Amino acid sequence: MTGTGTSGGASARPDEGTPVGRRIVLGMLGLGAAGVAVGAAVQERVDRALSPINRFLPVGGGFRYYSVVDRVEPRDAGDYTLTVSGRVRDRRTFTLADLRALPQTRIIRDFQCVTGWRVPKVPWAGVALPDLLDAVGASPAARAVRFRSFDGAYTESLTMAQARRRDVLIATDMLDGPVSHDHGGPVRLFVAPMYGYKSLKWLDGIEVGDKVVPGYWEERGYDIDAWVGRSNGRDDEPT
Repeated sequence: MTGTGTSGGASARPDEGTPVGRRIVLGMLGLGAAGVAVGAAVQERVDRALSPINRFLPVGGGFRYYSVVDRVEPRDAGDYTLTVSGRVRDRRTFTLADLRALPQTRIIRDFQCVTGWRVPKVPWAGVALPDLLDAVGASPAARAVRFRSFDGAYTESLTMAQARRRDVLIATDMLDGPVSHDHGGPVRLFVAPMYGYKSLKWLDGIEVGDKVVPGYWEERGYDIDAWVGRSNGRDDEPT
């Protein structure tokens, strides 16, 4: 999932949406799969039924919009910055222009949500995460990478081995254009071989560290390693 909800026992902070319990999340899994199986019309009805609860809204092209807070204030591309810190030789803050000046990687991969919907053959472009880690001199002894969203609530983590894959991008472009706000722009994470909740939106911080810290949805019952077809009880075809 690309990010929405809280655990049934948690209370919402003032800037968060209505809490979404584990039962509702499991219902979303089943309803999402049902929508994929029986067609777009049913999926649209599912979207409308769930949207008052968790801002599960269509944004076009088969994608759905998720947010774990009431509102995410858009950031202008000209003012955007991404800070990379932690166990690095050079703590750096990158502008969007800085990111575009680094070696660029383009891939075409499906985007697969753990709730069941999939958008096939999405073009992605940006900086391969290994290239960014090299640019700041990530410590060879570091074991994990943590990501922070400027929504103020969402976090994610990868092991260093996962972060070193060439199909993990700091994405500045998708669908042959800049990443839009609804899709998590100006810059988002894209973890191609994992379910969408690992591909954190509205990225503004990366920390290189010593251990994987469970992210927003892992704290609410999702698998930490989110391989498509090999986690969360699902058997989807790999992207």
